[in-house]
Amino acid sequence: MYEVRFHGRGGQGAVTAAAMLASALLEEGKYAVSIPSFGFERRGAPVVSFLRCSDREIRQMTNIYAPDCLICVDPTLAKSVDIFSGLKPGGTLVQATHKPLAEVVLSEAVGVVGLCDAIGIALEVFKRPITNTLMLGAFARTTGVVSLEALKRSLEDSDFRDAGLAQNLIALERGYNETVVHIIERRVAA
Repeated sequence: MYEVRFHGRGGQGAVTAAAMLASALLEEGKYAVSIPSFGFERRGAPVVSFLRCSDREIRQMTNIYAPDCLICVDPTLAKSVDIFSGLKPGGTLVQATHKPLAEVVLSEAVGVVGLCDAIGIALEVFKRPITNTLMLGAFARTTGVVSLEALKRSLEDSDFRDAGLAQNLIALERGYNETVVHIIERRVAA
């Protein structure tokens, strides 16, 4: 079982991104379930969403407390929320940020980091800071859990097919192509 926790703010599309990722994984013949979590239902409030995927049927529909991967669609969120809570040792962080790795705050548990200037790209593509499709591309690039082609098909089959599909496909590709992946080497005490 591979578990992903999405962190964002209300209105940024973290819940929608989890659902689109689940659809793409199903397209590839995997089992997947997207689990939204609603707390404060207002724009700008912290939001969490969850995704599980496996080669076997998934029966567990609970929140995820020990994820393999974190996707943080808002670069300011880590200042107010412990996004690293429960991350498995050697886990993956896919972070929206324009900062270089040396300036990104990381947990000791992080083993792989994918950095994407999602807001900068979104402003170019959408003229607004909508980062969810960019971060799906960044996730695909960083983890290899899903293919870019499956994500494209998921977008084409989604609500975006009538409005904004072309822009979202551009954003998805740019998120994939412009993400920089880093492997974090940790020294083991002797």
